[in-house]
Amino acid sequence: MNIKSLITACVLGIFATAAHAEIKEGTDYVLLKKPIPQLNADKIEVTQFFAYFCIHCKNLDPVLLQHSRSFPQDTYLRNVHVVWDENAITMARIAAAVNASGTLYQANPAIFDAMFTRGADNRPTYNLNDPATFKSWAASKGAWGNAVVRAFDSPTNLAEAKNMEKMTFEYGINSTPQVMVGGKYQLNLSNNFAADMSRLDELIAKVRKERNMATPKAKKATLGAGAALAVQANQ
Repeated sequence: MNIKSLITACVLGIFATAAHAEIKEGTDYVLLKKPIPQLNADKIEVTQFFAYFCIHCKNLDPVLLQHSRSFPQDTYLRNVHVVWDENAITMARIAAAVNASGTLYQANPAIFDAMFTRGADNRPTYNLNDPATFKSWAASKGAWGNAVVRAFDSPTNLAEAKNMEKMTFEYGINSTPQVMVGGKYQLNLSNNFAADMSRLDELIAKVRKERNMATPKAKKATLGAGAALAVQANQ
């Protein structure tokens, strides 16, 4: 082998080693002090704690939603809106309605955009924290918006939001966004959310290996999102 070939082989070897480097505790993830029960214990849950009023959540959301489309059949996404005080209950109700209606892919981008849209006076154009304003705004969006409104008005909606509030405090969620895997690990997010998705996949694989789960099948079809993915998890 000549010098050029040897150098090339060494460089490729370095890249290959880096590509398959195992994620490390403390650097890439941390072990949760208190495990989070999953909606489906037979599958791997990716739990996102987020807030519609959080700009970092707005930036992560499209990346995570798109990546969740590639999750295999043994993995699903669950979205939990944080509730730090009563002012966030309406937003949690909105998140619960989006989950229940299976409209996450349509609703979340629009809700985040509305939350961060400012008028000429630099004040929010829409006060979605007001239930009447939210329902009027959502109804103007057509079929998916009407589905969210129906879920928002359902008898179980407030209880679902209250459960999000309970989870916020029970698991010590004091910042957003946070992404947990398998109810056991928290992914350490960086400033590059797109790059974080490969580490998320590795963490999912780690949980799968620890549970001695079978090699997963590719997802046959993408459901709406949120609770729709959770429904898939129960099938």
